[in-house]
Amino acid sequence: MTTATRAPLVHSYLYLRRAIGLIGLALPIVLIIGKQVAQGGDLIGSLSGYYYTDLRNVFVGAMCAVGVFLLAYYGHDYVDNIASTVAGLGAIGLALFPTTPGTAATTWDQTSGVLHLAFAAVFFLSLAYFCLRLFPHDGEQPPGTGIVYRTCGVVILVCLVLIALTSALGLVPSLHPALWLESVAVWAFGVAWLLKGQTLTPRKTP
Repeated sequence: MTTATRAPLVHSYLYLRRAIGLIGLALPIVLIIGKQVAQGGDLIGSLSGYYYTDLRNVFVGAMCAVGVFLLAYYGHDYVDNIASTVAGLGAIGLALFPTTPGTAATTWDQTSGVLHLAFAAVFFLSLAYFCLRLFPHDGEQPPGTGIVYRTCGVVILVCLVLIALTSALGLVPSLHPALWLESVAVWAFGVAWLLKGQTLTPRKTP
């Protein structure tokens, strides 16, 4: 492949990474602020709970878009490709199977909620794997960015653990811990993908 042929492909992958990162950074802000503007009322307990608000289409559309981008993403080897495929399926799955509603949940709602949690776990764990293992070792990033990727991966894992603990123990529900912890995890993966797309670092011409 010549340099002239390769350059558009390189830019396409950079744009794909940036798109994933931008959606990650924007989604919590759009959901939280958008719902307050469109509907008012209290905050929702989690990002997934915004499925049951006027922002449903935003949540589903954003997660499906991230899922499609991840399915279309090809890394340096088959491990990258498997990880991106698994993450993409997780994103689409958590969008299509909504979390259990807070009231009047049917048997299907409860089943969907279990599937939602499973897909969400697959999605976030795959993203953490990208940050901790794949991004720091693929040789593309400028020196020093590996620590940023690893920090983002650790933040995602810590948020997942804290979400599980606060949910299981019923800690400070009035503060909506899952909402803020999910937002931080999504922002962490957004930062990692923007950095990978060279949005946050000087770019070199391929």
